[in-house]
Amino acid sequence: MKNDWLLCHEDYDADNEGVREVLCALGNGYIVSRAAAPNARADDKHYPGTYLSGGYNRLATDIAGQQIENEDLVNLPNWLPLNLQMGGKDGWLHPDRTLFLDYRQVLDLRGGILTRTLRFRNDAGQVTRWEEKRIVSMDNQHVAALSVTVTPENWSGPMTLRLSVDGGVTNAGVPRYRALNGQHLETLDRGTLKGSVLWLRSRMVQSRREIALATRNLVEIEGDAITPTDVESSTDEVCAVYQLQAREGRPIHVEKIAAYFNSKDHAITEPLAEAVTLVRSADRMADLLHAHSRAWRQLWEQCDIQINTGNGAAQLRLRLHVFHLLQTVQHSVDTDVGVPPRGWHGESYRGHIMWDELFIFPFINLRMPSLTRALLLYRYRRLGEARSAAREAGLEGAMFPWQSGSNGREDSQQIHLNPMSGRWIADVSRRQRHIGAAICYNVWQYYEATGDANFLVDYGAELFFEIARFWSSLARRRKDGRYEIAGVMGPDEFHTAYPADNPSAPAGINNNAYTNVMVSWLMARAFDVLDRIPSAKRRRLCERLGLKDEDFDLWRDIGCNLVIPMHDDGIISQFEGYADLEEFDWDGYRKRYGSLQRLDRILEKEGEDLNRFKISKQADVLMLFYLFSREEIEETFDRLGYTFTPDLIPKNIHYYIERTSHGSSLSWMTHAWVLARADRERSWQLALRALANDVDNLQHGTVSEGIHLGAMAGTVDLMQRCYTGIEMRDGVLRFNPRLPDEVDEMQATLQYRRHTLDVEVSKARLKVSSRAGVAAPIRVAYREHSSELDPGQSLVFNLSQNLAADS
Repeated sequence: MKNDWLLCHEDYDADNEGVREVLCALGNGYIVSRAAAPNARADDKHYPGTYLSGGYNRLATDIAGQQIENEDLVNLPNWLPLNLQMGGKDGWLHPDRTLFLDYRQVLDLRGGILTRTLRFRNDAGQVTRWEEKRIVSMDNQHVAALSVTVTPENWSGPMTLRLSVDGGVTNAGVPRYRALNGQHLETLDRGTLKGSVLWLRSRMVQSRREIALATRNLVEIEGDAITPTDVESSTDEVCAVYQLQAREGRPIHVEKIAAYFNSKDHAITEPLAEAVTLVRSADRMADLLHAHSRAWRQLWEQCDIQINTGNGAAQLRLRLHVFHLLQTVQHSVDTDVGVPPRGWHGESYRGHIMWDELFIFPFINLRMPSLTRALLLYRYRRLGEARSAAREAGLEGAMFPWQSGSNGREDSQQIHLNPMSGRWIADVSRRQRHIGAAICYNVWQYYEATGDANFLVDYGAELFFEIARFWSSLARRRKDGRYEIAGVMGPDEFHTAYPADNPSAPAGINNNAYTNVMVSWLMARAFDVLDRIPSAKRRRLCERLGLKDEDFDLWRDIGCNLVIPMHDDGIISQFEGYADLEEFDWDGYRKRYGSLQRLDRILEKEGEDLNRFKISKQADVLMLFYLFSREEIEETFDRLGYTFTPDLIPKNIHYYIERTSHGSSLSWMTHAWVLARADRERSWQLALRALANDVDNLQHGTVSEGIHLGAMAGTVDLMQRCYTGIEMRDGVLRFNPRLPDEVDEMQATLQYRRHTLDVEVSKARLKVSSRAGVAAPIRVAYREHSSELDPGQSLVFNLSQNLAADS
């Protein structure tokens, strides 16, 4: 039986090495290090990248006579290099020039440990065993560690080991970006302390952030430490060389303990001094492993989700998704960072912060809400930049960027490369102004999960009000009394404008239904926020923001009178004019291209206008049914004066799912969610597909550029909230479980308003137990039945009879 804590690769596959480097990457929320072989350098197969959370730098590139500036997550100096040479005649060991007799790579999710066990033979017939362990410490965010034991199995003779730190790295992890300037680092200095400690000091060339890397190296034979025979140095690299006499059957043990610091770290004197001090005093590998595994064990106590299903791969992949989520967000409380859609695992989207928080925060809200609070402050601290962006656009309030990096300016790319056509194309994705509504949604969901009124008063209200003010300045009243929002994009991303054969059409699209409903929702919630602020603080905040009664009157009017375009008797139009678009020849294009996930690239290559067709990259209208319950949708329709009928949701799901290419990693997960009630079998199949997306590289190549963290977190939340029917509304924790037929039982531990809740869901029973502690009672509901729950008590609901019992 396979272990559902171990992600195993039983062979070496050079063509898939980039994907494995990402899937087995190790991190702790401060740094993430890809699982490249320590004897590999960056090339078309391997990419040993290490990244600092929030470590951005800007560079300009001349593209077709135009200066294009991009801000990138910077690839840090490489701590890994460790190589060996047998005999002196053979070249240095390289994965792609090695005959492997055995190869096994295992990521232990429970302990956060990567192991590689290899046996290889050279041309002389010499067989050698390589046993490797690697961690990026969850106990100490600055520490990474590597141990390798090399054992000659059938030979004796000279062996050379080479351990180094390499600052000569560039950003080259995304093929589409390689035409852009990727030289983000300059080496300031490098050196060694008697060969046992190697150090390197680098600086980001524009942001001027200094990066210090130090490693403590130890080579042992039978417990005796070996002194390096030489130290080599170049402009960007310093290396310790060990000339050894290997003997058959005698292990040679190597440890490499690394420390990263940067000039923005708290409580330091200078990064290099801290890095050198730390590695010199750090424990040996065994003790570091113990502390690291203990930290992971404690995280899993809070964050594991256990599902009883016949599909063992589903449990493993679910845990893999939780693992990478934790590696991205842990240790974020005291840092000024957001959470990127591709984690800190690679260079895709340049590490920018986007709307994927919408899918990531729900899991954290119910596990470690202090992390959500810290990550929301990333947005609050960039309110000034968002206000400036709104003013420059002739608007009021705060206009948050679609892609955000260091200071919150709009960092969406200006042009992007279509690899199918080879053409650079204008990128207008910054029109996705719905990002502001997502921030409000995240603030409110955090408040519902925690009851953290202080956050709402000190930060959340100002975010809410400034975003509401932005939308009120963008919305325009029509002659029929309704408000419209023009010149935007929805989540779909395929539709950036109206068809090109209409030259009078404005940029962007008008009255995107998702955007308008979200704005109506946030306008209504703004008054709930207002009601929760003590009167004196409310007065002071309104005075500081210059908010008057007429502003609130306008918000209320807009929230009740926005347009929701409709067509075909109950179909919510994705945007105004959607009904006039052409149907797409799905069968014809599938015969020609097979996968249609990236229809935007296919049609651009053919010279076709994507905007002509009724096609979507991912859920757009259907996002409404992902974020809101049927009751909330009905409430919104009623507020806006539209008729809600019971068949509206299933009718729209069926209509749009048939017109979606699933070109985004988020798509399968969101569609699994909206189908959970109406079609459980199809929902589960889509959930399994979402769980397999990165592991099986279903998008054919993009995983090597970084994990799809938004989709990973979304699949975890699919299990956590969707199939259990969890909804937090009006201070009540509501359940309405409906497990897929393939799932017999689910268990999880949640945090809700200072309660630690053990939740068990089966087909017949829901049990919610609050652990002993100090907290005010909470109200827990199953459908229309609700009960008060005190710490130390349990509630049991019989799902077949809809009854609750205390225990």
